[in-house]
Amino acid sequence: MRDFKKYEIWQVSHAFTLEIYLVTKTFPKEELYGLTSQIRRSASSTPTNISEGCGRSSDKEFNYFLNIALGSANETEYSIMLARDLNYINNEVATDLLAKINIIKSKIYKLKQILIPPTA
Repeated sequence: MRDFKKYEIWQVSHAFTLEIYLVTKTFPKEELYGLTSQIRRSASSTPTNISEGCGRSSDKEFNYFLNIALGSANETEYSIMLARDLNYINNEVATDLLAKINIIKSKIYKLKQILIPPTA
């Protein structure tokens, strides 16, 4: 069994989730059950699925949960764009968050390739 806390991708995605929670505190109250909830769920789903995958017994199963984490990261990316376009966050904050989520996506993709290398 893998210790998820030792994976850099889990550490980075956990820190990102904490940042998303701080940023979304400023969203309008009417978004509490809308975009605020959605972006928090998708952001936290990334490290959650990495954690769950670490508890599985094979690389194939771990890879499955990394796929889900990657999907959640993509969902988070869109939610950040939507929040920016609705003027809930400014361009500077959005640019920073988008850069971070793209680093997370890249790290997930690289880990997936290590676990199950592409065939020629």
